[in-house]
Amino acid sequence: MTEPYFYEDAYAQTISAVVTQVRDTSVSFDRTIFYPLGGGQPGDQGSLHVNGQDITISDTRRDSETREILHFFDVPSEQQLRLEPGAQVQLTLDWPRRFRHMQMHTAMHLLGSLIDAPVTGGQVGSEKSRLDFDAGDLVFDKAELTIQINALREQALPLLFETVSETLLDAQPELVRTMSVAPPRGVGDIRMVRIPDIDYQPCGGTHVRSLKEINPLIISKIENKGRQNRRVHLVFDETT
Repeated sequence: MTEPYFYEDAYAQTISAVVTQVRDTSVSFDRTIFYPLGGGQPGDQGSLHVNGQDITISDTRRDSETREILHFFDVPSEQQLRLEPGAQVQLTLDWPRRFRHMQMHTAMHLLGSLIDAPVTGGQVGSEKSRLDFDAGDLVFDKAELTIQINALREQALPLLFETVSETLLDAQPELVRTMSVAPPRGVGDIRMVRIPDIDYQPCGGTHVRSLKEINPLIISKIENKGRQNRRVHLVFDETT
């Protein structure tokens, strides 16, 4: 099984790895810095360097059955044949894209902390993101939420990462605020992300080390998606 090195160091932009399996359109390695699609966060893109050539990695996902991390590519078959188990490669992230995902994912935790309602869905993007809330009769104000989320960002607090047993989540189910994406069960300890005095919840995504690394934000749009569901859109403030 691939070692998810992005948990050990989310800021690693390049790493050496060994090919463990080659499929028709994907390859797996003994370790990787590429985050696979999950929890609303897109799979990473980038490239692998092998035998003097660079091959583009267009997406990263987990196998639905084995949970192996698959790196997808689109190259001629003669290049695929040069990727064999045991080959040494160099993996390089599309770092600007990944870092914006990290900023956005952490920002979405800030947004969730401001709205006292269960999260029904969400999507991280490099340019814009969204969270859906089972909001009931709550009234949202774009301008006020923009002020509030930037006030949290400006606290420049560090993020803390830890693991807890599944039994803790059984005892404190309120820690799981996202109704649409439950933490995996039966795989061991659960990864938790803590923003001191702001947010604490299970999350398998990649995040910044500190809130000070997040660019200024704007709540750009709030939509009604059904009788109770509200969709809140979040973008970077490109004017600052």
